[in-house]
Amino acid sequence: MAGINKFNQYMNLYNSEDYSLFSGGAQLPSMSSSYSLSDYAAIKNGSYGKALKAYYKKMDAEKLSFGADSAQKNLLMKSGADALEKSAEALKKDTLWEKKETREKDEATGEETVVHDYDRDAIAKAVKTFVEDYNDAVEQAGDSDSKEVLRNAMWMTDTTDANKKVLAKIGIEVGKGNKLELDEETLRKADIGTLKMLFTGYNSFADKVSMKARSISAASSKAGVTYTSDGKYNDVVSKLVSKKVNKEV
Repeated sequence: MAGINKFNQYMNLYNSEDYSLFSGGAQLPSMSSSYSLSDYAAIKNGSYGKALKAYYKKMDAEKLSFGADSAQKNLLMKSGADALEKSAEALKKDTLWEKKETREKDEATGEETVVHDYDRDAIAKAVKTFVEDYNDAVEQAGDSDSKEVLRNAMWMTDTTDANKKVLAKIGIEVGKGNKLELDEETLRKADIGTLKMLFTGYNSFADKVSMKARSISAASSKAGVTYTSDGKYNDVVSKLVSKKVNKEV
C-alpha cells in the first residue's frame, strides 16, 4: 500500500545517519571527523541549526499532507458506511411493512372504499436509498488503503452475490464493479413475501449488510488513528469530523 510505504520512508529518514540538508550539500559532521572552520562558524552563528530545523519542518509538512489525504478517505469511508448501515436498518423496521389504511374513490360512482395495503411508495423509497448508499460504500471501499476495510467490503459483496438470484426477482441486479442496479418498476410489482425475506428480520440480507457496514465503519475509524511525531496517539478522522461539524454548525 502506497500510503504505508510513504510513511515508512519518512521513518527511515528520521532514523537515518545521513542528515544531508540539500542535494550535494553539507552534512552533519560525525563525532569521529574533525571540524572545519566553516563547520564551526555555521554551528556558532546558528545557521546550521536553522537549516536543519527547516529540513525537518519540510518533512513534517509532507507527513501531515499524506496523513490528511489518507484521513480524508477514511472519513468519507466511515460516513458512507454509517449511511449504509442506517438505510439497511430502515428497511428492517416493522412499521415499513405494516399494511396502511387508504381510501380509494370510484371515479364513475364517486363511492369511496377503505383499502388495506402496503405502502409501496415508502418501500420503494427505502430500497432506492439503500441501493444508493450501498453503491457509495462499495466505491469508497475500493479506494481505501485499509486491508480491514477491503476485507469487510469483500465479505459484503460476497453476501450480495450469494443473494443475487433473489434480488433479481425484486428488480435489483449486481452490475459492474459490484454495484447494484435498481429497476423501480419491477420493485413496485415484486412479491411482498420476497421483499420481507430479503429486508426484514435477523440474518436477512439487509441485516447482514448492516453488520458489514458497521464493521467497515469501525475499520475506517481504526485506519484513521495514527501516531504523531512525538509518539502520541492521534485520531485524525475524529479531528476532521469535529472540524466538519463545527463548520456546519
